[in-house]
Amino acid sequence: MNENFDVIYQTLFRRYYPSLIFYATRLVGEEDAEDVVQDVFVELWRRKNSIEIGDQIQAFLYRAVYTRALNVLKHRNVEDGYCAAMEEINQRRAEFYQPDNNEVIQQIEDRELRKEIYDAINELPDKCKEVFKLSYLHDMKNKEIADALGVSLRTVEAHMYKALKYLRSRLNPLWIILLLFLWQDW
Repeated sequence: MNENFDVIYQTLFRRYYPSLIFYATRLVGEEDAEDVVQDVFVELWRRKNSIEIGDQIQAFLYRAVYTRALNVLKHRNVEDGYCAAMEEINQRRAEFYQPDNNEVIQQIEDRELRKEIYDAINELPDKCKEVFKLSYLHDMKNKEIADALGVSLRTVEAHMYKALKYLRSRLNPLWIILLLFLWQDW
């Protein structure tokens, strides 16, 4: 290549750099314009032994800036597309795992709550447990329970009072939820 390439290169840089920056800014914006133009001049320097600088150098430089700018724009689109896709995935993940909207989590919570309620009921003394289950789980009236077990109505009421008092203290924060569950089909 020409031994005067350094001088030619400096002349090209001084002559075309400002207008190439202006052109690149229109394509990619101010943030990336300088990088695009500098990349073109770096590539020109790398090819100094294989490039012929002639009358078409201005067209070559503008075409090179245009090509680099397109690459920057494509890269941005890929990044933006990736970010948008990741944002959408994270949004859907957050929506899916949001406890109020997630049937799976609600089912797990319901199952855990039911287990806790059943465990508390099973801790009752045998007669209390039997009376409580007949009343709330089998929807029997106190009189029907007394007749079925062969005990007095007063005994049934005493067992119910004892069962409810125990469950109220054992499941204190869950007491209202317990009442809601008891009226659902078990």
